[in-house]
Amino acid sequence: MTDSLTRRRMLQLTGGAAVVGLAGCTGTQNNDGGAANGSPTESGHDDGTETGHNDEESSHDDGGHDEAVGAPSDTAEVSMITEDGSYHFEPHVVRVNVGGTVTWHNESGSHSTTAYHPDNDQPQLVPDGAAAWDSGILSEQGVTFEHTFETEGVYHYYCTPHESLGMIGSVIVGEPDPHEQVALEELPADKPDRVREKLEELNGMIRTALGDDH
Repeated sequence: MTDSLTRRRMLQLTGGAAVVGLAGCTGTQNNDGGAANGSPTESGHDDGTETGHNDEESSHDDGGHDEAVGAPSDTAEVSMITEDGSYHFEPHVVRVNVGGTVTWHNESGSHSTTAYHPDNDQPQLVPDGAAAWDSGILSEQGVTFEHTFETEGVYHYYCTPHESLGMIGSVIVGEPDPHEQVALEELPADKPDRVREKLEELNGMIRTALGDDH
């Protein structure tokens, strides 16, 4: 009888200690300001939400950001990027002086930089008399292509493999009058909606940069 009571008492003590220990452990996680317990949850929530948002934005905009377009300079750099299933030029709009040079860098994937120009069997979305350019497909990481712009105005260009996915960019050369730019006139009727949406988005950024927000 004594042995039975002793074993029962030991079990009660052991169980109580386990409950106390568990409560203490739980209290520590909560008292760490959620650092121990809240951090992974918060991190998981933020990471998931932020990543989901960025992927959606990148997929929809292909990068289309509300980036500011600076003053014209003699040179500009553009990255051609494949990332998380999206394809984009970064930045989307650059600005150079007349006679300035834009250099495209292939950061990842296979891309081209190709002017919307009749010489490339495309509608004209460059100034009258402007020269066409076409890099061809650039597949090697780090390879570059450059083009010098001798005619003032607004230029739209695209990536031949990914145009339909919205991989389109723009170059502003000099201080053009936005009301006299072919690229800012009616959108090409024979292009898919995704392409037209991207061109409209770029046109909005360009008009803002040229002080023609309305």
